[in-house]
Amino acid sequence: MERLQKVIAHAGVASRRKAEELITEGKVKVNGKIVRELGVKVGPNDKVEVNEVPLEKEVPVYFLFYKPRGVISAVSDDKERKVVTDFFPEIQERIYPVGRLDYDTSGLLLITNDGEFANVLMHPKHEVDKVYVAKVKGIPLRESLKKLEYGVKLEDGKTAPAKVKVLNTDKKKNSSIIEITIHEGRNRQVRRMFDAIGHPVIKLKRERYGFLTLQGLSPGDSRELTPHEVKQMRALATAEPKDKSKKRR
Repeated sequence: MERLQKVIAHAGVASRRKAEELITEGKVKVNGKIVRELGVKVGPNDKVEVNEVPLEKEVPVYFLFYKPRGVISAVSDDKERKVVTDFFPEIQERIYPVGRLDYDTSGLLLITNDGEFANVLMHPKHEVDKVYVAKVKGIPLRESLKKLEYGVKLEDGKTAPAKVKVLNTDKKKNSSIIEITIHEGRNRQVRRMFDAIGHPVIKLKRERYGFLTLQGLSPGDSRELTPHEVKQMRALATAEPKDKSKKRR
């Protein structure tokens, strides 16, 4: 079930904001009845009409995108900076990113028009691993890395336990390359976690999302997910936490 205005937007009829206006103006019907409330949710079997025209649902599409640095994880930007959907000029569906990567962060980002799929992956109770490789200032002590593993206190609460692995250290440049695995999706979370232990991030890349990787792709490249991959990602997100904890530890 999804909010009515979101379904209208995903069908390409109007933006989310315009869809809300159409609802409050009484121009939208659900199963033959006018709906004016924005909180109404509809399912796949509900008949939606906008200005007496039945809503045609888009065929769901799923892409794995290698987001370059300097690109906004959005469908538009008021500062006219490049956004992820600029890399999909041939796609007619109203696609959008699943979650986000910071402007200065590169790596794996999923793009879709399937709201239910996006919600399942992003819901806090679903623990899908996200693997990042960070270049940080300094060479963290083992005690500092343990703080990341057990969770660090940020202004929006303590983080969930993470997996941390040192890939390389450079004493001359006073920097380290560290792999970190988390399953939360807070704003600028990885950067803030390293800030919390005194080792700011210099460069950050998401290497893996669940079992999906960037293999064979360069920055700016994308590929469609296979039906099997989509099914696997849904299963991974909805698996019981205790099942996934065995993989994590």
